[in-house]
Amino acid sequence: MLYVRRYINADATEWNAFVSKAKNATFLLSRGYMDYHSDRFTDCSLMVYTLNDNGKAPLLIALLPATIHDYELRSHGGLTYGGLIMGNDMTAELCLDVFAVINSFLHDECGVKRIVYKPIPWIYHSMPAEEDLYAIFRVCNARLVAREISSTIRLDNRSRFSKLRHRCINKARRNGITVAETDDIPSFWNILDDNLEAKYGVRPVHTIDELQLLQSRFPENIRLFMAYEGNTPLGGTLVFECGETVHTQYISASKRGKETGALDLVFDFLINERYANRHYFDFGKSTEQLGRYLNCNLIHQKEGFGGRGVCYDTYEWEV
Repeated sequence: MLYVRRYINADATEWNAFVSKAKNATFLLSRGYMDYHSDRFTDCSLMVYTLNDNGKAPLLIALLPATIHDYELRSHGGLTYGGLIMGNDMTAELCLDVFAVINSFLHDECGVKRIVYKPIPWIYHSMPAEEDLYAIFRVCNARLVAREISSTIRLDNRSRFSKLRHRCINKARRNGITVAETDDIPSFWNILDDNLEAKYGVRPVHTIDELQLLQSRFPENIRLFMAYEGNTPLGGTLVFECGETVHTQYISASKRGKETGALDLVFDFLINERYANRHYFDFGKSTEQLGRYLNCNLIHQKEGFGGRGVCYDTYEWEV
């Protein structure tokens, strides 16, 4: 028998312990990361247990990070992904039952009419973990509503850089550009903010204070690498280390950084040296409008480093 209840703050330790051992979770799904913007969202995360007849305590078998927006549940409203977090013992048949009880609970107890579901991409799984995709097809009649494409390198079988990327790397070296890890988030954020404001009229999703807060909570997972001309920062990338997969959360360079090929040197260092022994290097999405617009210039740059397509999907169903 399965039992579902809503997460409360007192569950943080139990939640985080499960995330740390799950077969498809990353640190972004721990409460220390999810809750940094809790003032912007109404949390409606769920915890799923099995109930035993022998008097033993309920066993936690799955988590659903989620936020609620009127009659709609989103998994997760403030994250790139937030699908069902599963333990190693999750099976296809059990997952069918999990989604059946989740749907019933959300309908009966929360008044939810629609679910927007963003599964965790397979490159972040520590072992095969797509039971949820089968379950939402079988149990929920889910429909695909968005498909965005990321560019990912399999690091033990990586492609050669394009000739253009090699030329830019050599240009950076001729200009004496250096690469270093740093905690100077304000300098990087200012370069990023200038670029986003000039190109798109928007600001970064995270503020300086939020990035510094998150880095202080996850110093082993959130790292910043910058290119320098002397002591002048030219740009770089904020990296999220998610187990065997490395994800670039932000990438940006100043005008001088673009002129000197600074970012190319950063990625040459990260891909061929710093993270050469990880499994995947994920550049992130190059799409907008739920995947219907492809930023060709952006994805060509990522593909020039050897990145190839991994899809980030979104599904919906009526409860």
